[in-house]
Amino acid sequence: MNILSFFINNFHKLPPKSYQKFLELKEFNNKDTLTKTGDKPTDLYILKKGIVRSYYEDENGKEYIRSLFVPFSSTGSFGALVSNKNSLLTYQCLTDCELYVINYKKLKELALVDNDIAVMYANALESIFLLFEKKIYNLSVLDATERYKELKKEIPNIENIIPQYHIASYLNISAVQLSRIRKKIYSK
Repeated sequence: MNILSFFINNFHKLPPKSYQKFLELKEFNNKDTLTKTGDKPTDLYILKKGIVRSYYEDENGKEYIRSLFVPFSSTGSFGALVSNKNSLLTYQCLTDCELYVINYKKLKELALVDNDIAVMYANALESIFLLFEKKIYNLSVLDATERYKELKKEIPNIENIIPQYHIASYLNISAVQLSRIRKKIYSK
């Protein structure tokens, strides 16, 4: 729980008994789905081990990865939870994963009666906002090579963990483009 404590305390210092009220550790297998497009989710997650992706499918069945989540980050269809609507994305494990499961309704109820949890929740929302702002910036301003380099900083050994087509989808490029980028970078 030490890394979990560190993760949670980045938002607001909480005594372990506070976050034990809303967290449960569960194991998931590669390709397990946390939330499907169109489902109304009930849980948020903190990733302890593994990689999770969020993606959507177009009408032809082509998948577009919107985010990759690595240990210790939060994941889940947060927008759907906040708005009490169905998820626009699917959240799927790309590897075997261990996730702390947070029942969103229970967390919100606890935030009403526990000031520390309320402050932690507000700070976590700010952090999520900043992450999405960075993601939008990267997609808008950085070229594919720069986005790949940023991804490699975040997940240095990603090529050994998930298939290349997932990496290319996340970068919003084709697998051929990714191969060219990698060849250019590693031939220097």
